Amino acid sequence: MALKIFKSYTKSTRGTVLVDRKNLWKGKSLKSLTIGKHSTGGRNNLGRITSRSKGAGHKQKYREIDFYRKKDNLKAKIERIEYDPNRSAHVALIKYEDGLMSYILAPNKIKIGDEVVSGKNKEIEIGNCMPLSDIPTGTDIHNIELYPNGGGKLARSAGSSAQISGLDENYCIIKLSSGEIRKIINTARATIGSVSNTDHQNIKIGKAGRNRWKGRRPSVRGVAMNPVDHPHGGGEGKTSGGRSPVSPWGQSAKGLKTRNNKSTNKFIILRRKKRK
Repeated sequence: MALKIFKSYTKSTRGTVLVDRKNLWKGKSLKSLTIGKHSTGGRNNLGRITSRSKGAGHKQKYREIDFYRKKDNLKAKIERIEYDPNRSAHVALIKYEDGLMSYILAPNKIKIGDEVVSGKNKEIEIGNCMPLSDIPTGTDIHNIELYPNGGGKLARSAGSSAQISGLDENYCIIKLSSGEIRKIINTARATIGSVSNTDHQNIKIGKAGRNRWKGRRPSVRGVAMNPVDHPHGGGEGKTSGGRSPVSPWGQSAKGLKTRNNKSTNKFIILRRKKRK
């Protein structure tokens, strides 16, 4: 996909860079694979805000994506490639030989009319889904299962991919884009290629209104609040908060490790790179 760079005709177009969608499907999504989506406004079932700075935004419908790819040995044709408001990647509508329609994550460089297939001992071509044991070392993959029949969990956002680094008995060694290296059982599945919409990282919003369309409300600094609302609030005059950065609930906001899943530590060979 190409980038659409706007000239500064108005204040709102100055500096705006978006992804050009002229090659995407212009019509509506497939009704049988689309369900209504209720906006929560960042609130849970008790009406309490659990995720701040969310609310309003444009109406969205959820596309049911097939992350499992369980229809083995049936070829599917790419009918169209669509924009999906629920994710950064584009989605592809595929039609199987038996007439069933399904949405999948659109791989990069795939075109309308191409054929994809899933199952064991398939060709190493973009969009094909197969067990990790059938994929050669050095191949770029996405939509990776953590365990068999669990559905793709890793490398699903725009432009992302992982790479098979080697084999270790019944496990494949996978290098993720974050720098993490981990073992995944070789009967789990993955799809060949990287995810579409690689230019997503180059988008420049351009104006505050576009964030509001996406349901992102303004984020208020803690030091601008009262002491009752935030640990950094209050003080005489303009202050820096008087302590190391924390969340509104007192949890450290810089570098605190919150991962609490010791059962899978044995599968992680190398932790992801630290942010600079």
